[in-house]
Parts: sequence; structure tokens; C-alpha cells
Amino acid sequence: MDATATAPHPTSQALGVADAIGLVVGLVRAVDWLYGHWYLLALAIGAAWAGGEWAVRHLAAQASAQRMALELVASRHFDPGLEEIFRRGVQLARASTSMPWWVPRRAKCVQIRLRADGTRALRYRIEGPAGGERLLSVTPFGPDVTVTRAGRISDAPRTHTVRAEFILRGKPTAPLRDVPLTPDPLQPLVDAVADLRAELGDLAEIRLAVQRAPKWLLRARRVQLMAAARRREQREARRAASWVRQDAGRIEDSLTWQLQQLLSDNKSRTGGGRRLVMPPVPRRIDAGEALGKLAEDDHLVRVQLLVMCASNTEGRAEARLAQIQAGLDVFGGRSRWAMRGWRAGPWRLGADRWPTRRSFERRWRLGQCWPPRANWTRLEELTGLLKPPTMHCRLPVLAADLPTFTFGDPTLLLQGIHHGPDGRRRPVATYAAETLFEVGVGKAGGGKTERALAQAIGWAHAGGGLVFVDPHRDSWPRAAPFLAHEALMDRIALIDLNALGPRPRVSSWNPLGLHYGQQPHEVVEATADAFASALTWDDASAPRALTLLTAALTVLAAVNEAACRAGRPADQATLFHIRALLTDHAFRHAALTAVAHRLDPETRAWWQTVFPTLAPDAFAVVLNPLARLAASPVTRAFLGQGDGVYDIRTAMDTRMIVWICPGGNGPTDRLLTSLLARDLLRAARSRKDTPEGERVPFRPYFDELITLTGAAPETIAAMFEDLRKYRCHVHGMTQLLSRLPAPVRQSLLQNASTLATTAGSVSAIAPVTAEWDDDPSPQRVATMERFQHYVSLTVHGQRIGPVRLAGPHLDDLYADHARPQQATALERAAHANAQALPLDQLNERATQQLARVTAFLTAHTSARAGTTRPTAGRDTEFG
Repeated sequence: MDATATAPHPTSQALGVADAIGLVVGLVRAVDWLYGHWYLLALAIGAAWAGGEWAVRHLAAQASAQRMALELVASRHFDPGLEEIFRRGVQLARASTSMPWWVPRRAKCVQIRLRADGTRALRYRIEGPAGGERLLSVTPFGPDVTVTRAGRISDAPRTHTVRAEFILRGKPTAPLRDVPLTPDPLQPLVDAVADLRAELGDLAEIRLAVQRAPKWLLRARRVQLMAAARRREQREARRAASWVRQDAGRIEDSLTWQLQQLLSDNKSRTGGGRRLVMPPVPRRIDAGEALGKLAEDDHLVRVQLLVMCASNTEGRAEARLAQIQAGLDVFGGRSRWAMRGWRAGPWRLGADRWPTRRSFERRWRLGQCWPPRANWTRLEELTGLLKPPTMHCRLPVLAADLPTFTFGDPTLLLQGIHHGPDGRRRPVATYAAETLFEVGVGKAGGGKTERALAQAIGWAHAGGGLVFVDPHRDSWPRAAPFLAHEALMDRIALIDLNALGPRPRVSSWNPLGLHYGQQPHEVVEATADAFASALTWDDASAPRALTLLTAALTVLAAVNEAACRAGRPADQATLFHIRALLTDHAFRHAALTAVAHRLDPETRAWWQTVFPTLAPDAFAVVLNPLARLAASPVTRAFLGQGDGVYDIRTAMDTRMIVWICPGGNGPTDRLLTSLLARDLLRAARSRKDTPEGERVPFRPYFDELITLTGAAPETIAAMFEDLRKYRCHVHGMTQLLSRLPAPVRQSLLQNASTLATTAGSVSAIAPVTAEWDDDPSPQRVATMERFQHYVSLTVHGQRIGPVRLAGPHLDDLYADHARPQQATALERAAHANAQALPLDQLNERATQQLARVTAFLTAHTSARAGTTRPTAGRDTEFG
């Protein structure tokens, strides 16, 4: 082939070179044009970026609008393990990706919201994609955490608001501090918001967003870290080489080295020179050491931590943010949470300033996550924030948990004085409708009676009715100055059986009286049960005594019913007429004849056939306790009046304030106390004739339960079991739970809405703290100061506490309501309301009562004989 055929044509070569030159020239001209018109290029790039950013924001906002929220409420015994918390973190990370493919990365996250606004100690919420609700609703925490769907929270604007974003500072590959679960890692944050006050508009919220980062971003971060590690190692190697050369030069220039050279032989000198220095070689970079927590892909997430504090009071929001920042320092180690921004003197450039404020508010409002590049953590580092507060976290007592006591408010019941975290003292209360039964325990002089008195006085001033039973009478002079108000004097009655003073005055009560509308069978049952309880009678040990007493009471109740129907209530029989009925043939014949038509056939048959067969000594078991009652002038005067004044059912319905002071705790006093207690139980149960909504709340206060239950254990136990239904709420105080009979102790512990204890011996306190799982321990309670109480309370159906409260002192709490100069007038009014009369006068009337009853029976029998004819074959004769 011809060589000229294969060689390139000169013209073609020239054209190719010309095209290349033209292309280069065109590029140069284009670059020159762009250089001259750079703003057009910048506008194009800016327009493309703005369009892309608008589209991303629009899609992210559309996805954020479909988020859901769950609220987690932990029980008092919530105590998760590390594995349970870790599994919850895995759920959160997985749920963050439960969104469509088109959703931008910033909207793919799950937020943990820790919120405090003064109404709750710390609300724990989870917000995430709607598609992750099923995954997030089922927690590994079990039944100790309740998960409920939560609505949107809307906050009213506050006057002062501060914002902050926290980033990880320190070594970027180092983990946060491994905080133990006991005490709760959330405790510093709970303490930081413990003194929030809702009335001042205080608000604090922490939002932790968790996001699974894309693999490419993690790889890019690793490349950056490895490059930084290599540069750091090379820099260290160069610095080390420089130090080695400097050290070698100083050695060779030293006098010692020069002398060594002079003393050495010529051969070694001529063959020597300056020492050869080998610089250190950069060591090989270990990937695991350089990348630290970023070395592995598993359970690695990006996080965003935002904080906002607000208040209507200047300075409180800033102080709250500083407290939260201090609380986050607990998680700091070689890596720590630090506030993002710069400080210039008194100013801080951060989330509260331009240009980052708009970004903060957008992420806060939409729940989006756009974390700094340093915020990489492993799930194990976040264990303290991945769960609600546990049982190891001390939650503060807020005004929403325990309402503040307001004097005169009928819906509140005073409980004590609470010292807040900010040092503020406030009287706290429970809601009266929820305080059904209350028990106070503690040593003598510890303040339990003072606390009960403060509560009773507040309830009385609020218009409530009560009866305060105090065997020692000390409570009456203590409370009198604070009850001596004109508005209360018409409602207070004093039943004082101590017979103090030169001319003592005593009220009166007929346990068998029917003039206030009592039902005869209820009166008989209550009186018989009172005797049986005080004297420990039962069907096995004293069947004859119970039969005799019940039969006698049935007849006397029928006599009293006839007297009330005849309009002669002053002629009713009393307990002391049981003796005449059993031993006086004439009185028995008159009584049985007069009320034969009111007795059922079985009762009439018993008196006709069984009673005549009983020997006289069979009556002693019934007559002996009655003789002891009659031997005391006070009890004889109090119980010996036919138309006794005392009627606890009327006191309940008319909101009376009744103070009962029995004379002591001997056998006779125990029997009298048993009669009073059983009558109270009867009266409360009789309220079944009133619709539930119309029953007036009434509160019996029993001081010294040991004394009272010694007389009527079954009665007191029944009160703690039944009286709630009739809106009669019992409050009891005792020194020792162990001294109470088992039925009483079990009933009051089972049903107590409020359980309180002062200091005491460890053995005495242990039964109370056992109800609190020994938190606080008996040793801790036993060493409390005087007038301090640990109290567990019921508010909105939830148990609060035990919390430590200072016992209210009347002279401090009610100083503005004390009227000591009117105490004497109050006592006169209380005696007048109880219709108390001189003791001698009542005893004289009691002595004449048998004659009045006999006269009534004679007149009643004659009246019936004149209006009715005997029925043929009917036996009207009684033994």
C-alpha cells in the first residue's frame, strides 16, 4: 500500500488544531464573560438553592403535620433495667424512619419531650411519625408505664422566653458519661424544675430528637475523623522530630560532648562527624481508636437537644435555663452537652439571636431535627433520657399535686405545711370529698392532735359539721380561742363529763330515747351491741346476758315509743330502768301491760314463760354495769333524763360542731364511750332514709383511738368500713397501731385516704412505713424533729407521697382568727346549745324519773282500757 495513503492529510490536521484552539478560546471567553457577569451565575445558583430549599421545607412541613404524640406515665414502682431501656431506644430509632420515601431527612425523627409547667412535676411525651404509633405504643416497660394518645399542647404566650440548643463538645468520638440508674439520671433535671410556679407563668421544656443518619453521612464523618487523626499524627511526628533535632544539637554543642571528642583517638575523630539523627516516623492510625464511638454502625444515632424556658416574671426564665444547663452537666465526661453559640461580654449569640433564632423556632414548632454534625451518640449514652422518671426519682410536690389550703374553703381539708424546693412555705390540703378516712400515728406530744385540731377548726369555719371525741378534754381549751366567733357559736355544743368547777354543768342523753325520730329496733340493737362490745359479751360466752338485755331494751323502747306518741317525751324510760324492769314486779307488770300490743308474740311469750323461770342471781351480769353507771353522779345525770338533748343524727344534718369529753378511761367510761360510738354508727347508718346527694358531710374526730377501741373495737372498725357510704368520714389518732385491736387496725389501714405519722420508736413506726414499702425507712422517720409528719394523701384518685410536712401550729396558722377574750362566751354558748344544766338538778330529776315513767304507764294503761275491750282468750298477765 502506498505510504501516502495512510499518512494524515495536512489539511485535516490543520482543521483539528484549529477546532481545539477554537474550543479553548471559547472556554476562555465564556469564563471571561462569567467573570464579568458573575452575579448572573450567583442568581442562578441562588434560585436553584432557594427552589430546592422551598420544596424540601414544604415536604418536611407536610410530613410534620401528620405526627402523633404519646404520653407515658410511670407508676410508683417503675424500675426498669438497662436492657429494657436499650430496647426502648431501638424502638425510637426504628420508628424515626416510619415515613414515606419522599419525606426529607429533617422530618424523619422521634422527639422525647420533657415538659414542666407547674401543674406536673415532669411530663414525658413521645412525638413521632404517625406510621410509628403502633411501634411506639407497645413499650418494653410492661404494666408499670401507661401509654396514652396525647393531643396537641398549646401554650399561652409568656412575657419572657429564652431558648438554647445544646451540642456535644469535647472529644467528638468520646462517649458521654455512663450515668447509673440509681439515683435516676433525670433527678438533676427534675430538681431544676422543682420550684416552677404555674401562677407566674413558669414553663420549661426539653426536646431530644433522635434520628437515624444515612450511611453516606456516617462514612463522610468517618473520613473526616480519620483525616483529622492523620493530620494530628503527622503534626505530632513533625513536632517530635523537631524536638529530637533540637536535643541532638544541644548535646553536640555542649562542653561535655566536645571534651569527649578531644579525648577520643584521632581515628575516631577523623571518622566522626555530626551525629545522624533519625526523625520519628508517624505511627499507623488505629481506626477503632481514632473513630471511638463512631467505629461501629449499630445503634448509632444523631440527636438534637433543644431547650426553651419561659415565664411572666423577669429573670425566672434565664435562671431556669441555667439550672437545666447545670442538670445536663451530669452527663458530661470527655464529651459533654454545651450551649451552642458565643458569648461576648454580657451578650450571648445563640438560639435567641439572629440568624439562628428562626431555625430554632421552625424546628421547635414543626418537630424537625437538624442536628449539628458533632451530635452523634450511641443509644447506651442516652439511657437516662429514654424512659420516664423511675421509682428512684424524687418528684417535687407541686400546687397541682397538693392544693394550697385556703381558710374558709369547704372543698379543702388542711393537712400540713409544705416546704418547697425554693424555701417557700405553704399550707397544703386535700379535697374534702376524697378524704374519706384518716389515720394519724405518733408518740405523745408529737403534734398529731394539734394537726387534727387545725384541720377540724378549718373545717368548722368552712361550714362543716363534726364531732371531736377527746377522753382527756385537753383539746377543748386549746381549740376554743379559734372557734370563739359569733358565726360559729350557734353551732357549737360541748358535752363535758369531767364535772369541773364548783357548779359543774352537764348535758343529757337518753340512749333509748325516741323523741328525735329514732327507730325502736335500731336503738335496741345499738345499745345491746354497745354493752356487748364494752363487756366482751357474745353468743357463746354470755348468751343469757344478751338475751336479758335485749328483751329489757325491747320493752323499754316500746314504752318510750308510747310516751312519744302520747306527746310526753319527758316520761321516757332510761337505761337505769332496766333494773326496775328486771327486779320490780309492779313496774314490770305495768310496763308489759301498757305496751303488750306493741310487742311481737315471741317477745310476749318470752316474758310470760321464760322470764318467770330465771333465778334472781341471773340478773347480776346485766345489773352490775348499770350499777356502776348509776354510781357516778355525772353518768347518772347524763344518762338519766327521759328527753335527753344529745342527738348525733340531728348534729350531722344541721352541721353542728360537737365536742365530747368523757370523764376518763375506766370501765364505766369505756361503757359510756361504747354507747356513744355505737349510737354514732347507728345515726350514720340511719341516713339511708336521705338521698345520697342530700346527705350533709360530717366528720368524727377520735383522739386516743387506743382508749376508744378498748371500749368499742368492732364499732370503730365498722365505722372505717361503712360510714363512707353515708358521707360520714372518720379521723382517728393513736400512739401505737400495734395496740389497736386487729379488726380496727386492718380496717383503718385498708381504707385510709390519709395516713400520717410523727416521730416515734422504730418498732412503733414500722407498721406505718411498711404501708409505704419502707420508703422512708422506720429509722428515718423515728429521727424526725418534733411536729414533723410523713403523710400519704389521696388527690384526684392518686396517692401522693409519703411527703414530709410540718405540723400546723394553731398560734401561727390561725393567728388572725384567735379570739381568746371570747373563749368564756364560747363555753357558755356551747353549754347552752347542749342545754347543760347544773349537775345537782339533773341528778334530782334522774332520781324522780322512775316515778314519772310509772305514772305515765298507769295513765296509758287506763286510757287504753277505756278505749278498747279485752279480746276473748287473750292473756294479758305477765310475770
